[in-house]
Amino acid sequence: MKAEPTLICIPDISGFTKFMREADFELSSKVIPSLLNQIIYSNEIGLKVSEIEGDAVLFYKMGELPTLKALVDQCRQFYLEFYEQLEVLRKRYGESDQAVMIPEMLGLKIVLHYGNEIAPVKVGTRIKLIGEDLIIAHKLLKNDVPLDEYILLSEALTDQYKNGALLRNFEWGELIERDVEYRHLGEINYSYIGLKPLLE
Repeated sequence: MKAEPTLICIPDISGFTKFMREADFELSSKVIPSLLNQIIYSNEIGLKVSEIEGDAVLFYKMGELPTLKALVDQCRQFYLEFYEQLEVLRKRYGESDQAVMIPEMLGLKIVLHYGNEIAPVKVGTRIKLIGEDLIIAHKLLKNDVPLDEYILLSEALTDQYKNGALLRNFEWGELIERDVEYRHLGEINYSYIGLKPLLE
């Protein structure tokens, strides 16, 4: 299978490791799958699920990009429905002393990347993605953003849209530009914006 231009979208549950360590297994084994399912069911722009990775969903879309408005609206929907589900779960498991930890400890960050070096390959009965741009998207989950909840957009993605469109579609806050150096990949530029204001 040949490489195609591909959008990568990774909603990732922040606080996952701490929650898994501090909550009892019975609670965490119900809460995390429920949140991941909510993320998957919130997809309205035709993203395909490549993998579910413990605390994250790896979505992709090959070919033409969605409009920036559709992409931003999708990220907002992921975030707001994630928080609605956190509240549902807190109430559902309210008899547990640890239920209060559900919304206090867990949050959501979303990494978006676009690249030409991604191809689907068949492994057994599954389709997996491979390529340098997939590596970049995963590396961007490890960054120096000083927030727990945000949307991160690689420069490779933002270059596909006009600058004015970027500002119009992120009216709830300011996009902040950063760069990070990764071994073997070099410098990667990105922008991020906090998601917390969407709850206000």
